Amino acid sequence: MSGRGTIITGFLERIGWGDATRHMLAGDASNRRYERLDLRGQPAVLMDAPTDKNESVGPFVELARHLCGIGLSAPRIFAEDRKNGLLLIEDLGDDLFSSVLRRDPLAEQPLYLAATDALIALHSANHPEHAPNYGPAKMVETAGLASDWYAYGATGRRSTAGKAAIANALSNAFACLAPWSPVLVLRDYHAENLIWLPDREPSHAKVGLLDFQDAGLGHPAYDLMSLAHDVRREVAPETRAAMIRRYAEARNLDRVDFEQACATVSAQRNLRILGVFARLSMHFGKPRYVDLIPTVWSNLLGDVSHENLADLDRTVRMHLPEPTEAILNELRAKCATVPTL
Repeated sequence: MSGRGTIITGFLERIGWGDATRHMLAGDASNRRYERLDLRGQPAVLMDAPTDKNESVGPFVELARHLCGIGLSAPRIFAEDRKNGLLLIEDLGDDLFSSVLRRDPLAEQPLYLAATDALIALHSANHPEHAPNYGPAKMVETAGLASDWYAYGATGRRSTAGKAAIANALSNAFACLAPWSPVLVLRDYHAENLIWLPDREPSHAKVGLLDFQDAGLGHPAYDLMSLAHDVRREVAPETRAAMIRRYAEARNLDRVDFEQACATVSAQRNLRILGVFARLSMHFGKPRYVDLIPTVWSNLLGDVSHENLADLDRTVRMHLPEPTEAILNELRAKCATVPTL
């Protein structure tokens, strides 16, 4: 047994789960790995987040307890060993939104409105102290990944002027938004990170939350648009409109102002994701993400088509190339060839 295996076995024995059966679960984009455990019919999940690989379970534990404390369905923490990066947590099951909707596409609006209710509950509660700041300055900074990685990978050239122009247009777009108070944003709020729990009440408790350790303080529209403009699955326009209407009414927001905010925040997300997906291929050797870039681009153009984002629309089209098949092939050809910027 490896050294890591010995540490895990010791942890499970100390907490009374040494006799549990263990089966691997799919991991995520980090160095964390997961196992499903069963101890005489009692299920749980083991999270293995090795500290020597720059992982930490601390943020997950603290945020999970905060979310559970305000009535949301994050996994309960059964046992923890922060020093060794190990957690035993509640097993919320396998009914990811994406899986449920493949079986029953007509369930989209009920699921997405429940997920909207979860955000309403989250944003109506106090947020944890000392959460990272994902305000406009940080959002503009991370949108620069579109220039740093996508435009560079597509053209082979770096344009500081182009990057600066997009940053300026995006900064101006944020400055034009109605005043807003920061809320806790989970940042990876999409159909493959949400579990459907139909037997729980009220509505916001029906949404199991999986990936939130990178949460911070940001715009109220951020997570809503993460789900409504999910690059991994197309959301019906009427569902997206119903989500925006539901949220705006519940939070007593002007819907026209909030729709502009949704478009602006979503444009920033898609600019960032363009860069992230190009980097995943060129730097990390994961070319499958290139296949998603046309959808990201389509979502981005939809966002900047908002009547009050004309300057951002012009700037994006001027400084970022459309992902033609030739450009996509170029990004694939550079897979794992760019060790650093």
